[in-house]
Amino acid sequence: MAGFWDRHVVPRIVGCCCSQPRIAEQRRKVVPRARGRVLEIGAGGGANLSLYDRSAVQSVTGIDPSAELRARAEAAMAPDDRGFFEIREGVAEELPFPAESFDTVVSTFTLCSVADQARALAEARRVLRPGGAFLFLEHGRAPDAGPRKWQQRLEPVWKRLMGNCHLTRPVAGAVAGSFGSCASEGLYMEKMPRFMGWIEYGEAVRS
Repeated sequence: MAGFWDRHVVPRIVGCCCSQPRIAEQRRKVVPRARGRVLEIGAGGGANLSLYDRSAVQSVTGIDPSAELRARAEAAMAPDDRGFFEIREGVAEELPFPAESFDTVVSTFTLCSVADQARALAEARRVLRPGGAFLFLEHGRAPDAGPRKWQQRLEPVWKRLMGNCHLTRPVAGAVAGSFGSCASEGLYMEKMPRFMGWIEYGEAVRS
């Protein structure tokens, strides 16, 4: 049952939630800042594809472990996306690319569900060229005690239902721990429960 749920139900939930207009509005704060050769981790579904600045981005390579989400990304491609965007099977903790391969790495609503957040960030740093940017938009641990209490209570069940999605993982602090520093902003999304509505977005540069 768990295998069926993760393979077939979770991708539908993720695809629906991550394509909501309020989420797309937040994505527009981050994705258009990508430059050069781009790697997008957790790219399944293709939600960011239309947001890249084609005048500044040479190509986008996406990876995702979910065959169902990769199929959704393929289906979302327009004819002129072929050659600009490709999506491959892979996990963020073991990126199948040489060191210093990309100018930008993009992560949107991905670090919450990877098996090893620290390893995924280390891999993102490894494949970035010096001076390259890690752009992120993630939900995570709320800064206020009330929402954090609910996050801690709900996370065990939430993870099982939502494909290993964690509610209590730190975002900017984890990114800064891998890259040395990062510039970030955070907010509670409107019309969402605060326990799941805290998001952080920003940029870290590989020194």
